[in-house]
Amino acid sequence: MQAEANLQIQEGFAPTKRRKCILHNIEFKQDIAIVKYLLKYNSVFQEPLAGHLLFVERMSGREWQIPFMVLEANEQYYVLESRLDQAEMVKGLVWDVYLIIHAEQAVSPEEQEQPGDVNADDDADEGEAAEEETATDADNDSVNENDSEDDPEPEETIEEFGVIEKKYRMRTKHSFLELGSIVDPETKQAITPYTTNKGNLSFKVHDRGPVVKVENAELDKRGNVTLEGFYFSPFPYENEELEKTLVIGGPEGFEERVIPFENVVREDLNPYYQEQQPYKAKGFKVHLHVKDLCNTDENSLTFRLYFKWEDEDTAGPDQGDLAIPLQLISFKRRINKYIILNTDSGKKKVSLIARKKTRSMLIKVVQYSFVQELKKKVRRTITKVKQHKKTKKAYMVAFKMAGYLPVKKNLVMFESFLGKQYSCNPRAIYEYLKENRPELELVWSVDGRSISKFENAGIPYAKRFSIKWLFKMARARYWVTNSRMPLWIPKAKHTVYFQTWHGTPLKRLAADMDEVHMPGTNTKKYKANFHKESSKWDYLLSPNAYSTEIFRRAFNFNKEVVEVGYPRNDVLYTKNNPAAIKELREKLELPQDKKIILYAPTWRDDQFYGKGRYKFDLELDLLQLKEKFGEDYVIVLRMHYLVAENFDLSPYEGFAYDFSYHGDINELYLVSDVMITDYSSVFFDYANLKRPMIFFVYDIESYRDKLRGFYFDFEQLAPGPLVKTTDEVIAAIEKFESDGFTIHSEIFDDFYERFCYLENGQSSHKAVQKVF
Repeated sequence: MQAEANLQIQEGFAPTKRRKCILHNIEFKQDIAIVKYLLKYNSVFQEPLAGHLLFVERMSGREWQIPFMVLEANEQYYVLESRLDQAEMVKGLVWDVYLIIHAEQAVSPEEQEQPGDVNADDDADEGEAAEEETATDADNDSVNENDSEDDPEPEETIEEFGVIEKKYRMRTKHSFLELGSIVDPETKQAITPYTTNKGNLSFKVHDRGPVVKVENAELDKRGNVTLEGFYFSPFPYENEELEKTLVIGGPEGFEERVIPFENVVREDLNPYYQEQQPYKAKGFKVHLHVKDLCNTDENSLTFRLYFKWEDEDTAGPDQGDLAIPLQLISFKRRINKYIILNTDSGKKKVSLIARKKTRSMLIKVVQYSFVQELKKKVRRTITKVKQHKKTKKAYMVAFKMAGYLPVKKNLVMFESFLGKQYSCNPRAIYEYLKENRPELELVWSVDGRSISKFENAGIPYAKRFSIKWLFKMARARYWVTNSRMPLWIPKAKHTVYFQTWHGTPLKRLAADMDEVHMPGTNTKKYKANFHKESSKWDYLLSPNAYSTEIFRRAFNFNKEVVEVGYPRNDVLYTKNNPAAIKELREKLELPQDKKIILYAPTWRDDQFYGKGRYKFDLELDLLQLKEKFGEDYVIVLRMHYLVAENFDLSPYEGFAYDFSYHGDINELYLVSDVMITDYSSVFFDYANLKRPMIFFVYDIESYRDKLRGFYFDFEQLAPGPLVKTTDEVIAAIEKFESDGFTIHSEIFDDFYERFCYLENGQSSHKAVQKVF
């Protein structure tokens, strides 16, 4: 469809080379949302223009395709329109918006002349679970829909079945989109468009929660803070029945204070509401003197600003009460203002800041030191230079050029789980080479946050992405790693890449996955990136014939598979004796006179805080287990390395121990008497010990049918009982106890013969003989 629309485009709202797809406006009418947007013209697009709008549900990864109409076209841009069904929108929580366009070729002549930005972190789904290196915000205590989005994806080109598709993240420069929120009459949920912190368009669906935005924030030399902004809610209950107060909260022991504020009429916001929206935003202006917060001997204090929405007819906290942080509006650059104040307890640095991710407003008070401030400034400058796009591009070029330098024939580089651990198959191969091949130089690639582990153990290392690491990696004869490298890393012709992987597969992998439900990627992109990385591998380690068949197909791997068992399991044969186990229990400070239960579950693809950081709800009732087994047992928790939880085990002191950050899970296997797991590949390794296993699979229907799917009939062939409740876990432990912790099962015997037949304590030797 082609028609003249003659839209009036505001200055700065037209598509550019950086923002090729940009929102024009959104209009809700009855049960549909009409979205108009602009796409920069490109000579490679098919004519007539073909493609669709793509909504991706951020939590589940579900995709929703919506057709578009071409309203107008010229030599600069297309004007497109899509109509969205509100009934479909309310089926998700957070929708990210993309545009898919069919093209005749991947790159136009103009684009060839203008290479895009190079980003050293362009591997959007590095590792099995989008395991990309992500910087952790020190103040990351609250995450909302606006903040958990990953960096905006660059323009992406995907070729599948002969069709070239160009994928664009829809950008927006509208800062007041949330005022266009409407409440769905059927579900009573609000559908709210918003501009993310990265300048992208998303929609959130929610049943409560106002918007509180700060448009202007000032801190003068006398310590006076002035904040101006607005608050808004589309819900009748929040507008008509809740009292609004502005409060400042502080550290433990600080009594929350109410701050008076002035309401301001905001007629300038009238153009941003939908016609059917009866409620309007109200402006606020607040003045606060911070010197009263500084008279303390504490070295560092953080104060948070909130709007409280409370039921004035109910005394005390109520279920409907809300506390909404003051957030800096999206069009404002990050605020970081500070002054130095003389107080009764010395000089204090007072900062008014907006957090990088959440953009929530904070007041920080710290003891002032000129030397410390100077050091911080130098560190910030160095970090800024390192993170600059030109620096990253130069680093990539330098890596490629260093690959042409003479090879260091004796240099072997090791990495385990993105440089975060000294573990798994790389560790076993490293220790074998260290003992048997003294002429080799053995160096570990280590994440900056894990350096202390290697320094304390005296293990040679190079910090990941440092200059030293660059030259070591580029000139090394061998790479040995158990997860994928970032896609941008080029492998020199002289380098032999030995991919050891990290488990026998139960869950479907890579090309065998029907749908990918991981943050920061989609099904096509995940598979394409995986196969691009696996094409660099020269050898792939496999623990058995079953795994070899799957690895070849799922990883699209056609080179040599080293099928010799897993080196990491050698220790399960060489140290499985009473003396070694007693020594390990002493080392781990675990009791000698009690049985040990090991709980080692996996992560869930669709439960996450962000890329590479997964949630885990502890469904196992530790209190019930303690009451039943506390006198004779202890339980050791070992979460998957992607899980970002820090469990409070203080109520179970003396019974429950968290060993999630312990480097060597084999030590936990050896000291345990029984293991509880779920769908984790750890049970393939643990089977080598011929000890009891319990499979706590409370969500098996969802995991099997939605998230991953299994390679074999897990429910029939699992080498232990499948249970769904803590009561059933207790019953299974009692049954094993009555059998003297010996296994009498044909299913287990068949399982052992199928998956563990190559394991005998010699896998490290065999792998080294084959590859080195």
